[in-house]
Amino acid sequence: MSNTYQIYLISDSTGETLDRIFTAIKAQFKNIKYKIHTYSFTRTNNQISKILSEAEKKTNPIILYSIVDSNLAKYLAKTSREKEIPCFGVLGDLILSFSKLLNQKASHQPSGQHALNDEYYKRIEAIQFTMNHDDGNSIKEIKKSDIILLGVSRTSKTPTSIYLANKGYKTSNIPLINEDSIPQILRENPKISCVIGLNTEPERLVDIRKNRMNSLKETQNKSYTDLDKIRKEVGNAKNAFKKYKWPTIDVTRKSVEETAASIIKIYEIYKKNV
Repeated sequence: MSNTYQIYLISDSTGETLDRIFTAIKAQFKNIKYKIHTYSFTRTNNQISKILSEAEKKTNPIILYSIVDSNLAKYLAKTSREKEIPCFGVLGDLILSFSKLLNQKASHQPSGQHALNDEYYKRIEAIQFTMNHDDGNSIKEIKKSDIILLGVSRTSKTPTSIYLANKGYKTSNIPLINEDSIPQILRENPKISCVIGLNTEPERLVDIRKNRMNSLKETQNKSYTDLDKIRKEVGNAKNAFKKYKWPTIDVTRKSVEETAASIIKIYEIYKKNV
C-alpha cells in the first residue's frame, strides 16, 4: 500500500490561501510523503465532479478547499463524503463566525482579496519602490521609505524587502561593508525612517556565501568567504547598529517570513513613537 498522500488543493480563486495553509500544516509533520494536485478558479459543480472522479481513483486522497460560494462548498463536501474522501474546508466556519460577530452578511465573492482597491494599488506602489531601492540604489529618495534594512552581504535583505513590499511597505535595503558605506543622510539623521539592522552568525554566513559563490562558479574572491574577515565584518556591523541605536534582528535561523514579522512589529512600535 502506498504511503504517499494525494493532496488536492481546490480553490475558487488563485489558490494562494490554500497553498500557504498546506505549507503550514505539513511543517507540523515529519517524513510525510505527498503529491499536490492544484485546482484554481474552480467555480462549478461540473468542475468539482471531474476533480473528485480523479481523486477517488487515487490511494490516500485528501481534499483541502477554499471556496466562498456556500452551495458549491456544500456540494464538494457532500460528494466527497459519498466517495469517502477526507475533505476539509479552510474558510467556511471562519466566514460564518465573522458574519455573526460583525452582524454582517458575507459577500461570498471569489477573489475578494484581489479587488483593485486602494490597498491593492498601495501594494503595487510599494513593490515598485522596493525594486527601485534594492541594494543601495536611489539613496536620494531613501527618506520616502517606510522601512530601511541594513546588513552585510547575504543576510536576506532583498528577499525580506520584497516580502515586505508585498505587504504594502516601501522598503529600501543597503549593503553594509563598513561604517563608511552607510549613506550620509542616515548618519546625519539615524531616525529618518524605521531603520533596522540584520545580522547573522559568521559561521553560518560562511556556508551561505560559499553556496552563493559555487552557484556563480566564482573561485577568485577568497576574502568573501574567509571566516576571520566575516567575523570582523559582522562585528563592525553590530557596532554600527549600536552606535546609531538601530534595532537589530538575528536572521541566522529565521525564515524570510519570520524576519519580516519581527520587522513589522518594530515598525509598528516606531510609528507609535514618531
